[in-house]
Amino acid sequence: MPENARHIIQATDLRKSFGGFSAVDSISFHLANGECLGLLGPNGAGKTSTIRMVYGFSPMTSGRLEIFGLDIYSRWRQIRSRIGVCQQENNLDPDLTVLQNLEVFARYFNIPRKEGRNRALELLKFIALETRKDDKVTSLSGGMMRRLVLARALINNPELLILDEPTTGLDPQARHQVWERLELLQENGLSILLTTHYMDEASRLCERLIIMDHGKILVEGKPAELIRSYAGDHIVEVVNPGRDVKEFVHAHDFIHDSLNHRMIIYGREADRLFEIIGDKFCRETCIKRLATLEDVFLRLTGRELRE
Repeated sequence: MPENARHIIQATDLRKSFGGFSAVDSISFHLANGECLGLLGPNGAGKTSTIRMVYGFSPMTSGRLEIFGLDIYSRWRQIRSRIGVCQQENNLDPDLTVLQNLEVFARYFNIPRKEGRNRALELLKFIALETRKDDKVTSLSGGMMRRLVLARALINNPELLILDEPTTGLDPQARHQVWERLELLQENGLSILLTTHYMDEASRLCERLIIMDHGKILVEGKPAELIRSYAGDHIVEVVNPGRDVKEFVHAHDFIHDSLNHRMIIYGREADRLFEIIGDKFCRETCIKRLATLEDVFLRLTGRELRE
């Protein structure tokens, strides 16, 4: 990376339009060296459009984008050789074996045949698929396929790994297996740009998060800081809240959301929320819990269903 490059990714006033629709509306952000940055948002928020511009799949409408300090327009060939991309879609070749899928992909980066085979075998061991190397990919489970797509994205020893919803559709065991591999990569200093719909995944893997909606950045920060700022420490959910609870909450100016048959009340440690609300008004109809990143996400982007 050039000495004058402060960040792995530097995006300035990035914009992507389709006709009159702005999928990404003049956003600016950066990814630091060795950092895992998460992009969160509902469907249609602009996450995938953003990362597709970063890995060169979709050209920018306007703005400036530098990867490794290099301009993406003029230095794309150099940039491409240094990044790995794990897309949403399973685009493995069904006619090839597990090992052959990695070996063929290595050739795209002009990696010599012997070196490509050695890298492929090392990666299969890393993702715990070395015993399946001669099997057709169609015989793999969904979780195994996602691990293989991850291995393929690492075949060129990238400095930046781009993950677009890497664990969507996986069962809990498979998701945790993928997370463990990603954490090992982070420990070795790999920079990661991640999009996900799983808040627990974002909290576990990402040092910093950006929450987007309607093509714009709503907030940016560390997961714990965002939770404290937008959801507090403790939460009480009251099922079918009575008039006395509502009056009490309004009188004490507690931050809350009123849904159809549920009230969600947000509090700080000093508010003694569990004691005051939970014990006094609704001992059997309350859920008492800690605030989470999902609370932040829903408070900022709303609870309505999106197409």
